[in-house]
Amino acid sequence: MPLSPQTIATIKSTVPVLKVRGTEITKCFYNRMFARHPELLNIFNHSHQKQGRQQGALANAVYAAAANIDNLETILPAVMQIAHKHRSLGVKPEHYPIVGRHLLEAIQEVLGDAASDEVLQAWGEAYGVIADAFIGVENALYEEVASGQGGWEGFRPFIVERKVMESDVIASFYLVPQDGGELAAFRPGQYISVKMDIPGLEHTHIRQYSLSTAPGKPYYRISVKREEESEHRPAGIVSGYLHEKVREGDIVHLSAPAGEFVLEPAAAERKDPVVLISGGVGQTPLISMLHTLAAEQPQRPVIYIHAAQNGEVHALRDEVLELASRHEPLSCYFCYERPTDQDRSAGLYNKEGYIELAWLKDILPASTASSYYFCGPVPFMEVVYEHLKELGVEDAAIHYEFFGPSGTLSRPTAASRG
Repeated sequence: MPLSPQTIATIKSTVPVLKVRGTEITKCFYNRMFARHPELLNIFNHSHQKQGRQQGALANAVYAAAANIDNLETILPAVMQIAHKHRSLGVKPEHYPIVGRHLLEAIQEVLGDAASDEVLQAWGEAYGVIADAFIGVENALYEEVASGQGGWEGFRPFIVERKVMESDVIASFYLVPQDGGELAAFRPGQYISVKMDIPGLEHTHIRQYSLSTAPGKPYYRISVKREEESEHRPAGIVSGYLHEKVREGDIVHLSAPAGEFVLEPAAAERKDPVVLISGGVGQTPLISMLHTLAAEQPQRPVIYIHAAQNGEVHALRDEVLELASRHEPLSCYFCYERPTDQDRSAGLYNKEGYIELAWLKDILPASTASSYYFCGPVPFMEVVYEHLKELGVEDAAIHYEFFGPSGTLSRPTAASRG
């Protein structure tokens, strides 16, 4: 049922206050919801809650919905990205009334008298329309995955067939179905969710990890960075457990592949270049794309640029170089922020320091008529995006993904996952 002009006008009137107090509202929302429904802590990423990233992402989503309430089609790309994440986590229709109730209560608590009955009623109606849109998209995704060849619903047990240390901080896990059945297909760039019940912890923990090899293998591969505690974030609970405790032969539970940050399909004879730029473990979805390009579009020029601190933490380097040795159109460049003496003596990198505009001008195609994909830490992506815009690259040619809650690099359609 469409919203009335009066409801739309009321929602629009709340946009300024949401811009200022949106995160305050979403913090209150999560506190209220988890206090009454602690079982939902089995779905949400606790680390993102502690860092405030999830609250900020939800505030941005609520603000975008309010600003575009008269034309919700404009936020459809964001709906699709969130819906993929929800499907991978196991969010179901019955969760939406819980979210709606606590969101309205949070708006009322934070805004006080400014949250009039008219405002709360309008937001209740608007939330119902938005929730129905999400439920419809997610139901279609659930059905598509469950009915597809090799697909499944929920979380399926997989055996860790192999565990390989790729660097000092990244390990790859080769995963095969415990039931010996088929694997669901995926698109290069997609991720799976890993659900872990960790001894000593009350709640289940779910994390998304990109599939780091091309589709069509008899296994899934994820390459996981062990996240150490830092000033800005706690140590990674799941990544630490995978590194320290999970061994070959152990069982992990996976959702079927999901995600909207994917390599665009193209004909094998396509000749316009593809540029892949990664920082740290952000290389994982791009490695999948790299393998796929070499296999399916072998004549297409590909430029792969990877930034790492040094060779000790640079994972999958030899795999990329071996691929480049067999595919002449593939050019690889490595940038090390703080190379070791061994890195220098062995000539393991092409540039010291950071990725800079002048260097990109030297190694990228003169024409900006290329497709650009990048992923890595947020500050890294901000710099890459700025450089690409300075080079004159159009937004339509730029694709990127946040590892974690959604964000934006001056445009609202970036993919994300947590």
